[in-house]
Amino acid sequence: MVPCPNCIPTHAAHGVVSSCLNCFLAGDNLYLYEYEVSFVRFITTREGTCVPTVPDPDEVVVHRAKYLLNNGFGSYDVLMNNCEHFAFYCKTGLIKTGLLEYQHSNI
Repeated sequence: MVPCPNCIPTHAAHGVVSSCLNCFLAGDNLYLYEYEVSFVRFITTREGTCVPTVPDPDEVVVHRAKYLLNNGFGSYDVLMNNCEHFAFYCKTGLIKTGLLEYQHSNI
């Protein structure tokens, strides 16, 4: 696959990169992560698909993502600091520390 001329190459960034949807998916499928689901649904649904947390307004989400694009999101860790953690933080302002554990951030 030829890299998109509009996307930042992975090696040029510090963990967080900006890419178009086609480059991000790289031929894979897009899945919807749901917010504000009932607690019962949350604990009975496959992990990584939904959360009872209320998401922040779009402007706040975009601000967080741009901030992290410019300042980084820490060292990548497949279990504790990956793209799901990044997206969840941007959407809620909470840092996932476990299945039912979240911490507020000062960013």
